[in-house]
Amino acid sequence: MPNRYAGSPEDRAALDAYVKLWRAAHAVEVNANRHLSDYNLTISQFGVLEAVYHLGPLSQRQLADKILRSSGNLTMVIDNLERDGLVRRDRDELDRRIMRVSLTEPGRALIGRVLPRHVTGIREVFSVMTPDELAQLSALTRKLGLALGDHPANAASDTEPRRTRRARPTLD
Repeated sequence: MPNRYAGSPEDRAALDAYVKLWRAAHAVEVNANRHLSDYNLTISQFGVLEAVYHLGPLSQRQLADKILRSSGNLTMVIDNLERDGLVRRDRDELDRRIMRVSLTEPGRALIGRVLPRHVTGIREVFSVMTPDELAQLSALTRKLGLALGDHPANAASDTEPRRTRRARPTLD
């Protein structure tokens, strides 16, 4: 449905693109992650398991940056994963202030079962696109993400408290 905003054609085009991108992103997220409930995982819990599985032990700050969640929100997510025996926290040997999150054997086994189904779900979500369309979508969303990541309004200043900095995604 076209928007009824009375602004300039450029304003309306940007608003229309934003609404379509947001709706599509939400639909992709819901559909691609629907299976996680079969494993009693939230999207954030899966994100932690997947990040640590691929990258190895990470600090809570690194995890927050990777899965685009706040450190405060991630504390509860990691607490629940640790309670369930899927991850453990260990002090960093070089900087004892930092706790590294790593997978336990049950956590590694679980992500090993979940990940193939997750990838299959993502392939199904994007199956409506041709390979060229998928490549174009990837290029356009990367361009948008990189442009916004470099935008001064999104860059944290050196005087801004660390807890309020916004996570900047890696778009590779």
